[in-house]
Amino acid sequence: MLQYLIMIVGVDEVGRGSWAGPICVAAVAWPDSAKLKGLNDSKQVPLVKRAPMAQAIREIALDIGIGWAPARLIDSRGMTYALRFAAQAAVDSLSIDYETIIVDGNLKLINDPRAITKIKADCSEPAVMAASIIAKVARDSYMRLISSQYADYKFSAHVGYGTKQHRSLLQRLGPCDIHRFSYAPVKSFIV
Repeated sequence: MLQYLIMIVGVDEVGRGSWAGPICVAAVAWPDSAKLKGLNDSKQVPLVKRAPMAQAIREIALDIGIGWAPARLIDSRGMTYALRFAAQAAVDSLSIDYETIIVDGNLKLINDPRAITKIKADCSEPAVMAASIIAKVARDSYMRLISSQYADYKFSAHVGYGTKQHRSLLQRLGPCDIHRFSYAPVKSFIV
């Protein structure tokens, strides 16, 4: 006898506070009965365990979608628009049907009547926790990959976030084309 699975799509973003690079939103279709030891918000999972956890999620998830919004879109249209753009792209890329979409936070990013928001869902909803890890691993991997094009900025170390090292490099070099020029810390270093 086949057991009916309730399909929940979890949606979470990574990179909102970064000074450089895109935001990444993941949508993960997760069977409600699935369990994965150690699953948590990506900020609570140690760096060395994130990639293996992302691989385990890929083995359990029924589908995964990823959406991106580059720095120029964030600068020109604002963060809310960019988040909605990336979140909708992530959900639209899913190829299976689902009952519910749970979006982390209180901003309804998805234009779908099945979408609900939940504050701190990345700490309580397995589908959203899975999306958090998928998005974090994808974005960090992208920033490490692009670091070779912008070697002086050391993106592989801070992945675009506002660290002391990043601030020092901005002060010395000025921003590059993947920085978010609308962000105050970056704007102050534009020559």
